[in-house]
Amino acid sequence: MIRLEFKIFRFDPHVDREPHYKKYTVRAEPWERLLDCLNRIRWEQDGTLSYRMSCAHGVCGSDGMKINGRCALACQKLVKDYQDAEVLLEPLPTFKVLKDLVVDLEPFFERVELVRPYLIATGSPEKERLQSPEERKKVDEVIRCILCACCTGACPVSNENPEFLGPATLVQAFRRIFDSRDEEQAERLKQLDYPDGVWGCVNHFECTRVCPKSIPVTKSINLMKREIEKG
Repeated sequence: MIRLEFKIFRFDPHVDREPHYKKYTVRAEPWERLLDCLNRIRWEQDGTLSYRMSCAHGVCGSDGMKINGRCALACQKLVKDYQDAEVLLEPLPTFKVLKDLVVDLEPFFERVELVRPYLIATGSPEKERLQSPEERKKVDEVIRCILCACCTGACPVSNENPEFLGPATLVQAFRRIFDSRDEEQAERLKQLDYPDGVWGCVNHFECTRVCPKSIPVTKSINLMKREIEKG
């Protein structure tokens, strides 16, 4: 068993005047995850601690937070990798804190909705719309996006400019723009062609560094810029 020291951001706007940090000690096996430790803290030490979780297997993306200064999923981080230092847990940057590690993601999902994250094609085909392996390969990487918001939380532009669409939204746009079955590519590119759209990205690459699904986010955004420039 490994003894882990946690320092966790705490803030309940209905009770606290200012955010503060609280320390906890947990014993865990090396192969357990930081999410397991959080569960142990809430179940055995402090039932007031708030955070999001669901599948606990890196699929739903609900437990995004800042771990030792880097946005990540608590369910993907193993205890053995944090045994030599205090573990600092904070909410995702950019977003309003609702309570402790829980942030308001409504504005995030509203931005995703703006780019119409669904296939747009005319007619009602009698069978599925087919893609060749080459056509599918264009979106193979971006379809891994689970909308965890880690990239948006890590993005320096999103932190400074609340009007920027954000990397996750742009990844969702990429998924449809380069989908061979979608018929609105030109219109979708036009929608992103403004300072707070695709041009808001200035290549910090933080989104790519923190993506729990290893999506080349910055590269995808730059590919859309090139498509716009082709005109």
